[in-house]
Formats: sequence, C-alpha cells, structure tokens
Amino acid sequence: QVQLVESGGGLVQAGGSLNLSCAASRITISLYTMAWYRQAPGNQRELVATIDNSGRTNYADSVKGRFTISRDNAKKMLYLQMNSLKPEDTAVYYCYNPTLSSWGQGTQVTVSS
Repeated sequence: QVQLVESGGGLVQAGGSLNLSCAASRITISLYTMAWYRQAPGNQRELVATIDNSGRTNYADSVKGRFTISRDNAKKMLYLQMNSLKPEDTAVYYCYNPTLSSWGQGTQVTVSS
C-alpha cells in the first residue's frame, strides 16, 4: 500500500517557524507532483504549495515568501518549511499526491497570537 505520513506540527508563537515532513512509503516520489494542503476549522481544505518532478514550485498567495516546499527523492521525503508564521496559518496540514489521489493523515499546526 502507498502511505504518506506527516510529522513536525505543533504549537508555535506568531513569527516562529516549523518544518513539516511527509514520509512516503512504497512510492517513488520523483515520478509525481506533490502538494501540501491545509484545512482550518470551519474552512474548506486549501492548496498551500506544489512541487513537480522537475522541482518547479508554486505557492498560494497567502504563503508566498514565507513557506518553502522541497523534496528529497532519495529519502522519499517531502518538506514544508514555514517561517514567519501567523495565527491565520493555524490548520491541519496534509501531504498529498494528486496523481494517485493519496492523502496523509495530517499534522496539526497551531500559531498563537
């Protein structure tokens, strides 16, 4: 089975940083575009960032300049470095493979004022 497992979430003060990780088992992530999504209570799930198999990245306007998506294909890992965090970033963050429609279980990020 294909499995994506996120880690690295937690509680942080506004202005702080977190680095989220997504570990992929039984998948060669270099073949696929990968993405980070997030969902806050009462909100719809929204796209945060994508990275394709050539390393090209795209970001939601709300996180541009603050978040960086990256991948390590040899380690089968996907990362989201989050800097200058704001309370509005509070959400459950999900790793996603859109080609296979495969989601991770999510990791909670809470940013206090």
